[in-house]
Amino acid sequence: MFYRETGQFKTTYNADQAIFPIAQDRWFVTAVILVAYLIVPFYATEYLLQAVLIPMLIFTIAALGLNILTGYAGLLSLGTGAFMAMGAYSAYKITTAFPDLNIIIVFLLSGLSAAAVGIMFGIPSLRIKGFYLAVATFAAQFFLLWMFNKVAWWVNYSPSGTITAPPREMFGHMMTGPTATPETRYFLVLTFCVVFAFIAKNLVRGRIGRHWMAIRDMDIAAEIIGIRLLPNKLLAFAISSFYCGVAGALLVFSYLGSAETEAFDIVVSFDVLFMVIIGGLGSILGSFLGAAFIWLTPIILTNVPHLVGLEMATDVQKHIEIMIFGSLIVIFVIFEPAGLARLWSIGKEKLRRWPFPY
Repeated sequence: MFYRETGQFKTTYNADQAIFPIAQDRWFVTAVILVAYLIVPFYATEYLLQAVLIPMLIFTIAALGLNILTGYAGLLSLGTGAFMAMGAYSAYKITTAFPDLNIIIVFLLSGLSAAAVGIMFGIPSLRIKGFYLAVATFAAQFFLLWMFNKVAWWVNYSPSGTITAPPREMFGHMMTGPTATPETRYFLVLTFCVVFAFIAKNLVRGRIGRHWMAIRDMDIAAEIIGIRLLPNKLLAFAISSFYCGVAGALLVFSYLGSAETEAFDIVVSFDVLFMVIIGGLGSILGSFLGAAFIWLTPIILTNVPHLVGLEMATDVQKHIEIMIFGSLIVIFVIFEPAGLARLWSIGKEKLRRWPFPY
């Protein structure tokens, strides 16, 4: 079949250590990126860009961050929504305090502030793990949202308690604010998503990633062979929180426009966790597939009744949608616990062996 690496010899160390050692993988990823940049923004509708693709890419960034922490380092976290909120509120404070600061630098600084908070809540990971670590990170969800609600400094003493993305311009185009076009926001979010995905891919395939996976598989054995647990665990928390912080800033500045703390409640943390589990733990591709599944499935279920001409009350439709969505998650976890990334791997293996039996 066309997907075979027969005859593709690696003659250098760089070729052996390439991100995509098989030429077909490189062609496929290049084609996807070109389509995303050169075709989608010019032919997609405003609804597809603003309501589907932009939030899906933002949650992909958050899923990448959580997958680094949970899938590769083996540290369970339920504070993703809180770290996203930290990034969003930090971006709001930085943009209002420094109006002339480049918006890209604002997003990166907001990620660093979330990383600092992530390190604080990651300190207990040296002594506890598993369910108890999840409970410890769960505390961040309550503490940070309480802080943003009670400390008016974070919202510039606004009586409404909401943060609103101020308009910011870059390269002659409005990147944020009500006048920013969906195409511009899409390009901004897509660029962050692509760059962060390649950074994550390089991190997990290098020395740092090997340390994380050794700690995930057996932390005692990893410590015996010389891997320092605390620095590596805190680094995983810092990078994961950095990704989530940038995703939170993009969620407000490129998607919602304005938000309150309810936009980052515990439901967001569980949604991102489901994205990682369904997409595949320890898989960069799984973060993309899981985010697409979790974000697109409710949209599809909402529109199916209208497509078949079935009319029902809005509340009944919403309840049915939640039940079907929950059932799909349970069924998928039971029959394919390795996630969508595993199905992708199986499909590639079948292409390699076709037309012979598997």
